[in-house]
Amino acid sequence: MRRLTGALLAGALLAAASACGLTSGSPMVDDVEPGSVGRGRPLEGAKLTVTSKEFTEQLILGAIMGIAFQAAGAEVVDRTGIQGSVGSREAVVRGEADAGYEYTGTAWITYQGNSKPIPDPRQQWAAVREADLRNGVTWLEPSKLNNTYALAVNRANHEKYGTDTLSDVTALAASDPGAVTLCVEGEFANRADGLPGLEEAYGMNLPARNVTQMDTGIIYTQAAKGACTYGEVFTTDGRIKSMGLVVMEDDRQFFPNYNAAPTVNTATLKEWPAIADVLAPVTAKLDNGVARTLNAKVDVDGEDPHQVALDWMVDEGLVKEG
Repeated sequence: MRRLTGALLAGALLAAASACGLTSGSPMVDDVEPGSVGRGRPLEGAKLTVTSKEFTEQLILGAIMGIAFQAAGAEVVDRTGIQGSVGSREAVVRGEADAGYEYTGTAWITYQGNSKPIPDPRQQWAAVREADLRNGVTWLEPSKLNNTYALAVNRANHEKYGTDTLSDVTALAASDPGAVTLCVEGEFANRADGLPGLEEAYGMNLPARNVTQMDTGIIYTQAAKGACTYGEVFTTDGRIKSMGLVVMEDDRQFFPNYNAAPTVNTATLKEWPAIADVLAPVTAKLDNGVARTLNAKVDVDGEDPHQVALDWMVDEGLVKEG
């Protein structure tokens, strides 16, 4: 779960602390050479462990990071796919892993215990970075990839109602109350940074009968079919593209920013400062469009996350196959 609530954090930290040490990982053995990254092989002699959470996007990002390190000359141990947010985080904090992509909003709210997100994504990243230096973790430059909450509508309803922003949805709910029906997760329906906060921020007042709670995967299919007008989605989910959904702009910037950025154990970065230069051009290419395309290759087309990452790295000229 990307956004672990504070009430569960203490227990999860204890579980993660014991779990982290039990996973040794396996070598990454991609036959890659430098492309636009890794020239001069500045990580020659480094032995680096890469980690990630267990969901599709994280598996892809972990593979992307590991492939970049290999092209730069490092030996890489793969510890991607750790269950839950806290496990991969603690691996980097403790030095049991050297690096992984993390989300700014997750760190600010879940790990660092803040309740109010910072609307500006750059300021959010800077605040997270400053706070985490005390934890022995250094945040490198963030990507434009922002895996946050959103509401999405199918193309037929988009054309019918003409909504492009959440303010438009609010206006529609006021003028035609029966038109705005929502499919949401149970957690989203009750979280302060979910539906209750959304309604307060936008002045939206939906009757309970217009909101249906269901599992995440079903939301996408129901919204695509028009069974509910709007569905709660994650902005980088590949099903948005494959199912032809249109994402509503959060024009009042209510939802927290969850920009992906490399997090590196500070001691590792001091020993191998070239990590920052190796990852910078890779991270700069990551945005929501890229994430949706890559995620869809796994979640819709059934491809392997590591192979999807490698193919993208080669196609972008970031690395070359040996």
